[in-house]
Amino acid sequence: MKFAILSRNSKLYSTRRLVEAARGQGHSVRVLDPLRCYMRIANDGFGMRYKGGRISGYDAVIPRIGASVTRYGCAVLRQFQLMGTATPSDAEAIARARDKLRCHQLLAAEGIGLPDTVFGDNPDDTADLLALLGPPPHVIKLNEGTQGAGVMLTEKPSASRGAVETLRGLYANFLVQEFIAEARGADLRCFVVGDRVVAAMRRQAPKGEFRSNLHRGGTAKPVRITRAETATAVRAARALGLGVAGVDMLRSKRGPLVLEVNSSPGLEGIEAATGVDVAGCIVSHVVGLAQSRGNEDRTPI
Repeated sequence: MKFAILSRNSKLYSTRRLVEAARGQGHSVRVLDPLRCYMRIANDGFGMRYKGGRISGYDAVIPRIGASVTRYGCAVLRQFQLMGTATPSDAEAIARARDKLRCHQLLAAEGIGLPDTVFGDNPDDTADLLALLGPPPHVIKLNEGTQGAGVMLTEKPSASRGAVETLRGLYANFLVQEFIAEARGADLRCFVVGDRVVAAMRRQAPKGEFRSNLHRGGTAKPVRITRAETATAVRAARALGLGVAGVDMLRSKRGPLVLEVNSSPGLEGIEAATGVDVAGCIVSHVVGLAQSRGNEDRTPI
């Protein structure tokens, strides 16, 4: 099969591993920078070019679209879809996952556990908004932050109000959530491919930090997750329409709570911690998708 991987940097670990896995399974593969793809859209067909050459004949595309290029990257992925190319996660699913507010609304609508979350716009409502969560600590996070950036913990009512007022002054979109103390600075990263969790790790925040992201100095080790945690991770990915997802959860007194669903989860941490060939699992899943639907390239131009 002929694969495309949408990635801005072919040297990134995740991109390299996907290339290796695809070639290891006997497929041809090319890394395409989504920002160098450009499109023709017409009622007689859809076409795309890359650095002056025509893009056509791809059986499958694996998106590795960074948060900073979500809009254009999703447009490129959508064009691939319209040209009949299979993908594990479509453009709309990636856009849903990138918007934390929308993501939480969709998860809650499916009855999936998550920390209580509030969102509001008018400064006059700040006191009542925070009262909906109860007393601090509160977790305040930017609506489109990644890798722990734009996430803060406030431990006093005055600190919560001050953070909210500051972010509103910057015209930032943000959420406020309850702090789950019993998690003790640890979370679970469950890597979902298709309808199963192929690998899972427990991440622990360093001393003095509440964010467990590996980019923030957190440590990781493999973990055996429960049936409830497995079911929650798979349901969360399915609720957003993602065929490949990193589902971050907390263990709480009321069961697993979903923090975030990542549409382009990194492979380095999970493969190092668990020893699982996650890249190979992704490629095998995408091959199955392409085989099941066939490839109908719609009049490339």
